[in-house]
Amino acid sequence: MRILLLGDYSNVHATLSEGFRALGHECVVASDGDKWKNYPRDIDLKREFGLRGNTSFLWRLMKALPKMRGFDVVQLINPIFFELKAERLAPFYRYLRRHNGKMVMGAFGMDYYWAYVNTYQRPLRYSDFNFGDTIRTDEEAERYRQDMIGTPKETLNRMIANDCDGIVAGLYEYWVTYQQFKNKMTFIPFPIKVPEVSASRPENKVVKIFVGISKKRDAYKGTDIMLRAAQAVQEKCPDRLQIQIANGVPFAQYQEMMNSSDAILDQLYSYTPAMNSLLAMSKGIINIGGGEPENYEILGETELRPIVNVLPTFDSCYEEIEKLVLHPERIPLLKQQSIDYVRKHHDFLKVAQQYLDFYHTL
Repeated sequence: MRILLLGDYSNVHATLSEGFRALGHECVVASDGDKWKNYPRDIDLKREFGLRGNTSFLWRLMKALPKMRGFDVVQLINPIFFELKAERLAPFYRYLRRHNGKMVMGAFGMDYYWAYVNTYQRPLRYSDFNFGDTIRTDEEAERYRQDMIGTPKETLNRMIANDCDGIVAGLYEYWVTYQQFKNKMTFIPFPIKVPEVSASRPENKVVKIFVGISKKRDAYKGTDIMLRAAQAVQEKCPDRLQIQIANGVPFAQYQEMMNSSDAILDQLYSYTPAMNSLLAMSKGIINIGGGEPENYEILGETELRPIVNVLPTFDSCYEEIEKLVLHPERIPLLKQQSIDYVRKHHDFLKVAQQYLDFYHTL
């Protein structure tokens, strides 16, 4: 099978491509590397600012288009699959539709349905856009809402969702918000290339917690609250907690900084661990973040409980971080369960096969 993966978020498509190739299929990834994260790709569609950058990007895109023909499956990471305005993307979608086989859209992140459903229908107890029946009004949430709803991005998202052959949701939350398309949608976990590691931990009393700050998104993702809670615990237990912060660094450097940690703080408003957390868990790093019951249920997991689940409040974060710091004897078990969990549900070869099985049903 020949597969074209367009765009990338958090290394999803780059990792998935490795799985497809290992299973004997041809796969091409065309993306901008998720901007500053600089994930690997076969066709570089990174766009620089300024006239020269725009001209270079358009030239490379037009040169690449003929290479995007003749695939059995084209999968879009998002309705915004090229770094272009939404109103300019419909002709490119139609070109891809005309010259390839099946079209699949990923429900992997920010789009119209994610913004609209969580704002007005609110099927989740909390999300990037709501706390219960209360709509979030912080600057980042409002900006995304205004960007996605009643705009060309909504028009494009609706068009592709209705026209494409299949939709893949990568997290429980995205699966919930795309229920109106359940006749052509499936849930497939995110792929992780699991390293050969053990859950060993040096015998010391200091718990090392890692937090990655996304540029201009810390409040939106709740990282600001989680970090403040960790710092408050550190003030109380200065000899027992060490905090390391990565702020807007490339992916390779980010991984190096994370590797020596016991735990990671990530995604306060999520029900589930996403790629960043899963990568950490695969290395035996405990995820303090989203681990709601729905996450385990959609995976059919009844035994492993590696995630330190926190509610989207300062008090919940403080309580769980303090508990881990004061009871480090829990750490070896949680580390081993983290590795076992990712191997069981997110191994890139197993996930790639799930995608192939889905493609064959279209």
